[in-house]
Amino acid sequence: MRKSFFFVIIGIFFIVLAACGNQEAGSKNESASSYPKKPITIVAPSGAGGGWDLTARSLAKILTETKLVNETITVENKPGGGGAVYMAEFATQEKNNPYKLMISSPPILINHEKKEGNSPYGYKDTTPLAQLTRDYGAIVVRKDSPFTDLTSALEAIKADPAKVTVAGGSAPGSMDHLIAVLPAFKYGIDPKAVKYVSYDGGGEAVAALLGGNADIIATDASTIGEYVKSGKVRVLAVSSTERLGEELAEVPTFKEAGIDAEFTIWRGVFAAKDMKEVELAYWEKTLKELSENEAWVKELETNGWESAYKNAADFKTFLDDQNVVVQELLTALEMEK
Repeated sequence: MRKSFFFVIIGIFFIVLAACGNQEAGSKNESASSYPKKPITIVAPSGAGGGWDLTARSLAKILTETKLVNETITVENKPGGGGAVYMAEFATQEKNNPYKLMISSPPILINHEKKEGNSPYGYKDTTPLAQLTRDYGAIVVRKDSPFTDLTSALEAIKADPAKVTVAGGSAPGSMDHLIAVLPAFKYGIDPKAVKYVSYDGGGEAVAALLGGNADIIATDASTIGEYVKSGKVRVLAVSSTERLGEELAEVPTFKEAGIDAEFTIWRGVFAAKDMKEVELAYWEKTLKELSENEAWVKELETNGWESAYKNAADFKTFLDDQNVVVQELLTALEMEK
């Protein structure tokens, strides 16, 4: 009798143990399948109209239209410090929030490595999800500008830097600034002498140019096409290795303009530093499918962007390599921290 009772107890024990195991497995599967389960926000850490803003809105649009993501996706603009202000918030207040993503590009590296006004936070304080696109810098003037080519602009800066205002949509030492001063540096001009004025985003920099508050701006090549088409501006040169298409087809590269330099503007999407593995796996799968989707390919063509997809692991390796390049460039310009 006692022996029978013992075996009954043992049987019950194993049944309970198996049930717990199934419950735990079910819980894991549920957590994997239940993300995302509420609205997602993609943050452009700049004002409206620039490359980050356009990339965030294109990403949200295509993910929604193709139903690759079924939850609502909204875009928020968080300007300030060429991306550094929101970077601090993203790295601290949002480090455990898998429902906030951020678009960024070289400034996430530059802001952390530059000497003046540097950010204590960088890409290592995030989870890089994917590189999405590749773009280039453009040196732009108003249609009625006396500068007819890159050399004439550089000659004017060389003659009297204080008389030529150069603007960009990022802080001193950041991406637009580097694009602006790189040709000057290669031309033999002290980059510190260039009169650079920063704005929060490419859209504001263009407005400053058209409003007469800047003589030259450095901005993303992909965002300036509509202004070229409207006849409001001229592009003196682009930082690509080869000539671009559409409205910029006749614009020379830096090298064609006699400046031995080039600069690539990649754009990617980043998530919270403490993102869980199941959440990362979700975005790995989703963004890979996005990169191969015909609607996304058409969106890239519409915006004049080149596809440059890298998965999370490859993107992280790329960022490690690019960080070394940024450090070297800032050192050459005496802007390293």
